[in-house]
Amino acid sequence: MPAPVINAIQNHLDKEAKFGGYEAAEAATNEIETSYEDVGQLIGAKASNIAIVENATVATSQALSAFEFNSGDVVITTNVDYSSNQIMLLNLKKRFGVEVIHAADAPKGGVDPNSIHSLIRKHSPKLMLMSWVPTNSGLVQDAHAVGKICDEADVPYLLDACQAVGQLPVNVTELKCDFLAATARKFLRGPRGLGFLYVSDQMLDQRLFPLYPDMRGAEWTSPNEFQITSDAKRFENWEFPYALVLGLGAAAKYADAVDIDIAGKRAQDLATYTRQKLAPLSNVQVLDQGENKCAIVTVGINGIDINGLVKKLRKESINTSSSERNHGVIDIDAKKEETALRISPHYYNTIEEIDQAIEVLQSAV
Repeated sequence: MPAPVINAIQNHLDKEAKFGGYEAAEAATNEIETSYEDVGQLIGAKASNIAIVENATVATSQALSAFEFNSGDVVITTNVDYSSNQIMLLNLKKRFGVEVIHAADAPKGGVDPNSIHSLIRKHSPKLMLMSWVPTNSGLVQDAHAVGKICDEADVPYLLDACQAVGQLPVNVTELKCDFLAATARKFLRGPRGLGFLYVSDQMLDQRLFPLYPDMRGAEWTSPNEFQITSDAKRFENWEFPYALVLGLGAAAKYADAVDIDIAGKRAQDLATYTRQKLAPLSNVQVLDQGENKCAIVTVGINGIDINGLVKKLRKESINTSSSERNHGVIDIDAKKEETALRISPHYYNTIEEIDQAIEVLQSAV
């Protein structure tokens, strides 16, 4: 997290400690509303279209719960979608008889928009759910092409942008998505334990709201009636870590000032350099596919305990992570791997740091 994010969080915690949680939140009312505006500005939306929730998975589940699914309804998704999203869809299949269909991949990787077009014509789906960037790959799926197809067919489009916000330019109008789920952390560099959901005016006008709204998302108006909140806050819950909300706003403002076009290009260039340096190493296989790749580098390494390698690298102050099979069963099985090493350079990293990481990695494999 950059200093402005940390300062925003710490300053509010100090006020909570001194004055109390309710009092601190009330005193920060204007700053909290500005956080909504800053998040909206980052993705080309109004503050009224932003709901702040616990994380990207909760954002996705809140959006899913707004639909009344029945047996035989169809949801289209992709082969590289996030595991939590897939588990939720499988649960819809198990509980309500929803049919979950995975669109075919393009030859170079990533979902084939033509497959989605054909499936929509054949099945008239209730929803299209897609991860823009999967957690276990540097692949960038063609979210814009999919959005155009869904828009023309009038199919609601839920886009998981958890790995995209902060490293790819995001404009919800251009994406033509009805919902967009994201996290405060990762490439956005905000605090852990918070995320947000974009909800389009069309979905708000159709009065879609989550299955379990609370007093934040609705008002109890009479013993047997309630009134849904007019804006995207209907997807929120009342209890908030307001220090993190202010941290999210600071992260969005910071990222917008840095300029995602420039920062994202820098991060992607570092990732490309990393792949080039990794390719010649023995026992190492770069796993990233697709015509477009982002600042996530994943590699398979023969005969190496990836989780042990992550710990070894961390002792050298090199922070990586592992992508397990259960993070993306279909995709990782297709790559014939059990675990992949994930390296995610950001714009503040340097070529020298990449070289250092490769040197340590080479000595370990």
